[in-house]
Amino acid sequence: MSLKFIAVSGTTSVTENMYLYEYGNTLVVVDCGVGFPESEMFGVDLVIPDFSYVFNNKHKLKSILITHGHEDHFGALPFLLKEVKVPVYATKLVAGFIKDKLAEYNLDTNFIQVFDPDKDNIAVGDFKISSFRISHSVPDSVAYVLDTPEGKIFHVADYKFDWTPVDGRPFDVKKAILLAQGGVLALASDCLGSTTSGYTESERDIEKRVENIVREARGQVFFTTISSNISRIQQILNIAYRLGRNVTFVGKSIESKAMIAKNLGYLHYPSSIVSKNLRSFPKNKRLYIISGSYGQVGSSLYKASLGDLEEVKIEENDVVIFSGDPAPPGTKDNVDFVVDRLFEMNCEVHYYDTQEDLHVSGHGSQQDICMLSRMIEPKYFIPIGGTIRHMRAYRDLMVKMDFRKDSVFEPLAGDVIEFKGGSAKKISRISVKDVLVDGLGIGDVGDVVLRDRRKLSQNGIAIVLIQVDRQKEKLIGEPEIISRGFVYHTRMRDLMNLASKKLRGTLLERKRLDKRRARDIAIDYLEKFFYETTGRRPMILPVVVEI
Repeated sequence: MSLKFIAVSGTTSVTENMYLYEYGNTLVVVDCGVGFPESEMFGVDLVIPDFSYVFNNKHKLKSILITHGHEDHFGALPFLLKEVKVPVYATKLVAGFIKDKLAEYNLDTNFIQVFDPDKDNIAVGDFKISSFRISHSVPDSVAYVLDTPEGKIFHVADYKFDWTPVDGRPFDVKKAILLAQGGVLALASDCLGSTTSGYTESERDIEKRVENIVREARGQVFFTTISSNISRIQQILNIAYRLGRNVTFVGKSIESKAMIAKNLGYLHYPSSIVSKNLRSFPKNKRLYIISGSYGQVGSSLYKASLGDLEEVKIEENDVVIFSGDPAPPGTKDNVDFVVDRLFEMNCEVHYYDTQEDLHVSGHGSQQDICMLSRMIEPKYFIPIGGTIRHMRAYRDLMVKMDFRKDSVFEPLAGDVIEFKGGSAKKISRISVKDVLVDGLGIGDVGDVVLRDRRKLSQNGIAIVLIQVDRQKEKLIGEPEIISRGFVYHTRMRDLMNLASKKLRGTLLERKRLDKRRARDIAIDYLEKFFYETTGRRPMILPVVVEI
């Protein structure tokens, strides 16, 4: 028998992390994350790993290990756990996030196993599994050590060496070194920072920079970061308390995760500074922690930038702080759109282009990677969590550290690395593909062309012509809708007239209307309208003309 490492996904696209360790009748999954659709994947909500190999070997599957609380490492669990029922091991905070995610899909959470990395070990089939704390942008993150019949494997996903982390728990170097005693067969570790020189900055370093901005603000302050970045949320709460500002959370995801972290003891603040409604406070005493740092369409910040958020209004001279880079694929255009809208509203916007260092990466840079390699001293290396160029930069770093070039594998999605008798080699590749989640459909969507052809053949197309007054930002006339391959001719005229009138009413409700906004509204409204009236989903193709 031999030990196999299988990179299902996560080595070439940063997100969608999922890795398998297999020995005999023991199969263990490490991480199960979502990916984000590219901008041309119209209608696709999420990208998830291909579970085919796991399903085909479910009789071997013993457990799932989750390293930390970011969606690209645990967000695909609901789709996997619909088909398999095995223990899922996670630390307390991460388990809280997972239970909340599973509850959205009405899935059982009883098999979530909470462990303490400071004292607990896990026995899984032929593996004995230990863990140790690492530093990342979300607290309670861990690395795993799989003690297998072939040797020890260290699996260190997203990490950096932060000696002054916000939660006060730095990378447990002592335990990592102790676990490495006796020799390490392989190290699978984060390579995303392999092209960045030096060490990655501490999370704590940005707090003063953000505080200076908030202190100078004369009106409302809006702060946005990814909802799982509990450390960053803790920092802005600290700032609000010191500067006498009252806080509210805006957005389901950020409110939910903040509540989970607070209840589990990972977020600390006086209850007096947080309120559901800040309207009774002066504007210079209001601070909103708002979701939408990636500019997601429909997020609270996206809606607020368009004036469509009922509970919160962004006004002229308000301060908006983005504490995060538009990292996932396809998000930069959305962030740019929101930023531009905020500037049009005459807000003071602090974001990635302003070079104010308001975001610190959670990924170790070159010196972090070199330090880990010397701590662990493995025989083989497997870079994970980056792209092809990051794997190559990681390999070059190890060569400079006097490790052999052939000791560093650069696995593509599906690659199988076999460890046997102290040696390792790439032996094969399992068949994997990106599985696209489109509404309730999972994996039934191929590439963009196939999806468009299928949609056109089954549901037809509805073209909507809209005219917008560029100066007044108002609708002109009534939208005209033309359909092909959608409904019978005898029904078409009445249905299209009704759809046009209802869409016109929806567009007129908006105080400001531009080309992009009219397009988004038309797609969203007509998709729902046609499905409710006909049970079909034609492709909606808006043509918006600004006059």
